[in-house]
Amino acid sequence: MTETLDDRELMKLVGEKDPAALEWLYDRYERIVYSFAFRIVQDAMAAEEVVQELFLRVWTHSERYDEAQGKLTTWMFAVTRNIAVDMLRRKSVRDQGISVEDTTLHTMADEHADTEAQVELRSEGERMRKVLTELSRDQQQVIDSIYYGGMTQQEVSERYNIPLGTVKSRVRLALKQMKKHLRLEGRREGYDG
Repeated sequence: MTETLDDRELMKLVGEKDPAALEWLYDRYERIVYSFAFRIVQDAMAAEEVVQELFLRVWTHSERYDEAQGKLTTWMFAVTRNIAVDMLRRKSVRDQGISVEDTTLHTMADEHADTEAQVELRSEGERMRKVLTELSRDQQQVIDSIYYGGMTQQEVSERYNIPLGTVKSRVRLALKQMKKHLRLEGRREGYDG
């Protein structure tokens, strides 16, 4: 059923936290998004991380897509580009030895930012932290380092002396487990609502 839906319908379902819709969206666009990200970051692992981050944002912030502003692919490419450029900046900052805190101060959100969006973001963050507690300690370490610490998979491998293949497996398994947990949570909410 989901495979016959257009992008607008899939995004509506993603907004309702339907994991199958996200899966179909991923299957539909993962390859072209990866190719686009790779052209920017020029590194296969970094491009994979950009794709993972994009689909995480699509899941957690689907409401930011406004079909009146253009096609879904246009929005996804814009978000992908921003993620990739941010990744390159972080890498450049680390390579130059400038503390991330110094650069973060210059990119702080406006104090007049949308309060409702901030509350929703905080709520989604708490939900994700809860899901993270379901992971093994090894998986938490890798996910924390990559998504919250801004490290690449290669950097995690080097820092913790873990084979790169193991890091990739932990990320893949962690994301799969998180997806399963969110799917179960979504079903419970569906039954309660």
